[in-house]
Amino acid sequence: MTKTPTGLEQVQALLAKGKQPPLGEKLGIALVEADHGHCIFEATPDASAYNPMGTVHGGFIATMLDSACGIAAHTGLRPGYAYTTLELKVSYLRPLHADSGTVRATGRLLSMGRRAGFAEASLHNADGQLCATATSTLLVFEQK
Repeated sequence: MTKTPTGLEQVQALLAKGKQPPLGEKLGIALVEADHGHCIFEATPDASAYNPMGTVHGGFIATMLDSACGIAAHTGLRPGYAYTTLELKVSYLRPLHADSGTVRATGRLLSMGRRAGFAEASLHNADGQLCATATSTLLVFEQK
């Protein structure tokens, strides 16, 4: 009988195989570190991620923060459980540009209950400046 892995074991197996989620591959966003209640994503946005105002699109930033909140929560899942994002609140503090360098989104699990999880994430540019933050509420459910 095969043991059902915890969320942390699932994420660590993904990292060990060198795999990335398909959307991350498409956007150039990579999960680079994960432990219980913590993860880091990195990306180096270029002008192809710009909005009409000449800065990195907020959707790109929100995707990084949503991914960081989600994987931080994923690391806290019990075997046989999954989650989906119910709510994501993003605060944009500083714009990103092609010269922002490699940006890092750090996710932290705040609380994991039987039915809901709560996470937060912050995104810093290559100079270490805080550019955006997010909080997330996640619905936790048993996988069928």
